[in-house]
Formats: sequence, structure tokens, C-alpha cells
Amino acid sequence: MTERPAQRTPNRQLAALIAEAGFSNAGLARRVDQLGLEHGLDLRYDKTSVTRWLRGQQPRGTTPALIAEVFTRRLGRRLTAQDLGLDACAPVYAGLEFAAGPEEAVDIVSGLWRKDSGSHAELRKIAFTPAGLVVPSRDWLIGRADDRVGRGDPGPARIPAQGRPAAPKSPAALGPAVPLPRQRSQTERGPGQRVTAGDIAALRSVGELFRALDHAYGGGHARQALVRYLEHEAEPMLRGVYGEQTGRRLFGAAADLTRLAGWTSYDIAAHGLAQRYFVQALRLAQAAGDRMYGSYVLVTMSRQAVYLGHGREAVQLARVAQQGVGSSAPSVVQALLHAVEARGHGVLGEVRACTAALVRAERALEAARTEDDVPYWARFFDEAQLADEFGHCHRDLQQYRAAAQHAERSLQLRAPAYARSRLFCRVVLASARLGLGELDQACQLGAEAAAQATEMRSVRAIEYVRDFERRLEPYRDAAPVRTYRDRVAALG
Repeated sequence: MTERPAQRTPNRQLAALIAEAGFSNAGLARRVDQLGLEHGLDLRYDKTSVTRWLRGQQPRGTTPALIAEVFTRRLGRRLTAQDLGLDACAPVYAGLEFAAGPEEAVDIVSGLWRKDSGSHAELRKIAFTPAGLVVPSRDWLIGRADDRVGRGDPGPARIPAQGRPAAPKSPAALGPAVPLPRQRSQTERGPGQRVTAGDIAALRSVGELFRALDHAYGGGHARQALVRYLEHEAEPMLRGVYGEQTGRRLFGAAADLTRLAGWTSYDIAAHGLAQRYFVQALRLAQAAGDRMYGSYVLVTMSRQAVYLGHGREAVQLARVAQQGVGSSAPSVVQALLHAVEARGHGVLGEVRACTAALVRAERALEAARTEDDVPYWARFFDEAQLADEFGHCHRDLQQYRAAAQHAERSLQLRAPAYARSRLFCRVVLASARLGLGELDQACQLGAEAAAQATEMRSVRAIEYVRDFERRLEPYRDAAPVRTYRDRVAALG
């Protein structure tokens, strides 16, 4: 790889950080090469390359950002290329930064929206990095709401008391193509305009619309439309004029939509992109001063980690969320946080820890009262969802009879609008029946799930079915399995 001519001044900043991290020159070069592979870069650095950097030579391209990320992972604090005495460049890890203030947060997240809107295929290839979870979750835990988020002095703005409309009762009735609400009927919104209560209500309504579409049809259905809405409507609002109270609610609405953009990205297996959306949603929630919503973002990050097999990181994220809200959260929220921790233990095969977390979740949900002030985002966590969590955990622990009982209960209780969740639960039930030796029932359930998956734009739905098919492999010559394959093949 071509390097710039060496400078005369040795790079003492880099030397100091190498000593602090305890790297050898060869060790640093190896880690940079490995990180490059995560991003499809075939780098060939060695100890001689690092010696040149220490003498003042500047690496080209994205290498300074890769070197900075290596040190960030090792030392547990965010470092930039400049901190290492290297030239600045466009970071390959853009989007994982936890901004120092609200203005920077808006700059980072809006840059992510714009890039995603214009370069979807490129961003979908970005790798998920477990190490990228450490700094944002830590900064959220020890941080606090920003002292000031208002822009300009618009005077008091009236915000509806509820601030969030009810979810559509029949997502399927929305159909596969729903026009996006517009903020202005005559002109496009531009930066500098005053943000009103109606603007924030519109953001909330859009969130409900896209959430319903996601549940019914999968994240790939309208993800790009959501990203364009964030770019063209939410960003100008964030760069508009608003007071403190309106600003907090605006950042809260933006956090919700950004988390949803991450969730839909996760559903289509754009995991590195989803991770960046979740980090930025976490930062926007901090600007909103909404500690409990921040815990929900961490829950979402934990679920992604479970799906990708990073059980230890999933448990840590769930515990950070628990620590962040303490005992003041409503019982339903507490139940959600404990259930998500249980999923991480389940992936790790930790039976006692998983069972203990499930018991805590069950007791918390039993303690919930109808008069509790439950946040809108936690209202989905009911008996059906808890049974679903139990089913997944018992399946992961190979406790198939319990898994089948809880999966059946979840399917009985779960509303039809949650089509993708029902598909997942049906696959869990099929896997449990298979584990119990009930091959006919397992194949029947699996075929039903496969048929559902063809109606969705969800990579996760397809992967659930493929996981079941991998479990079927030892029985591939049995008649029920041959029938299953024929039914799935007929789906086209």
C-alpha cells in the first residue's frame, strides 16, 4: 500500500498510545489488518509499517480511522485519528460515535440518514462489531441529559398531553403501499423554521405507521421510505427553531424513528448499519432526557446481539439498561429488561442464570397494574410476549417440552397483527416438536412458517426457517421431511 513521504517529526502521540495499550508493532499491524477484513479491505501491514508511522509517515485512505478504532477497542474510550497524530480522514466507523452534544448528535445522525438514503447497497455491507457496543453504552450509563437542546427563542409551544396517537388497529388494512404524511401541504420544510406541536405529532404518527408495516410485512417493506422521511422531514426539524420543552420532545420523536430505522435494517440483515442507527438513537434519547427510552434502545441492541450469537454482549447491554433506569421503572419495563437478559443467558447455555432472569421477568409482569403509567414502547410486552421469551430461552437450552408449552401459549395469545412475531414463535414450536421426536407436527409447523416467510420482506423470517431446516438435516430421508421439502419448493 502506497504511503506518503515520511515526515521529520516522530509521532510521539502514537508511540505513547502503543505503550499504553501494550501493543507490539507487529501486534498493532495484525489488528489493523484484521479490522480491515471486517470491512472487505485486504491490508498487508506489518511491524515495519508501524515503525514508519512512528517515524512520522502518514498512512493513506481509511487506515488512520482503522488504527484509531483498534485503540478505541483496546482502551475503551473513543479515539480519533488526530488523537494518534495521524491525518484526519472519513472514518469507516462513522455512526458509532456517541456525540458530545446535541448539535454534534444531529450532525452525525443526519449524515447517516443522507448516506443511507443515497447509498443503500454500500451501507448494507458494513460489518457489525461487538466492540462498538462498549463505548456508547458506557457513555449513556454515566451520562445525563444535555443541559440545553433548544434552538432560538420561539416562545412556548403547545404540546399535546399524550404526545402519541393510538396505533392503527388493523395494520393489514393499511396495505402494502401507504402514502407518507407530509409536514407542509404547499412547500417543503427547510432548516430554520419553527417546530410546532403538529410537527411532533406528525413524527409520532409516522412512527406508528411504519411500526405497523414492519410487524405485518417485515422491515424491508418500507425501510427506505422511512429513511427518506427522516432525511427530508426530521432533519430540517432538528435544525429548526424550538424551545427547551419542544426540543426534548422533538429529540424523543427523532430517537424513536431512528431506532425504528435501525430495527428495520436489522430485519433485512444490514447489521452494521442497524448498529449505527441504534447508537445514534441512544444519543438522541439522552438529548431528549428520556432515560427509560434509552433503556429500550439498549434492549433493541441486546436483541440484535442475541440474534448474532453474541450472548455475553447481550447480557451486558441488558444489565446496563437495568442499571440505567434502576427500580423506578414501571413493572412492565422491568419485566422486559429481565426477559432480554434471559435471552442472552439462553444463547450462552447458562441454565441457572437464564432461569433466574425469567423468574424475575415473570414476577415483574405479575406485579404490573392497569393504572401503571407504561411507556408506549413497552405496551407490547404482555403475557404473549413473555411466553414467547420463555419459548425461545427453553429452545436455546434444549428444554424442548417447556419450549413447546410456552410457544403454544404465545401463539394462542398473540394478536394476528404481529405476523412476524407469530412466525418466529411458530418456528420455535416446530423446533421444540422436532426435539421431542414429533417429526410430523414439526414439519407441518415448519411448512406453515415457510409459507408465511414468502409473504414478508424479512431476512430474519427466512433465517428462522433456514435454522429449522438445518435441524431437519439428520432426518432428511424421512417421509415427513420429504413432504416438507416438496411443500416449500412449491412456494416458488
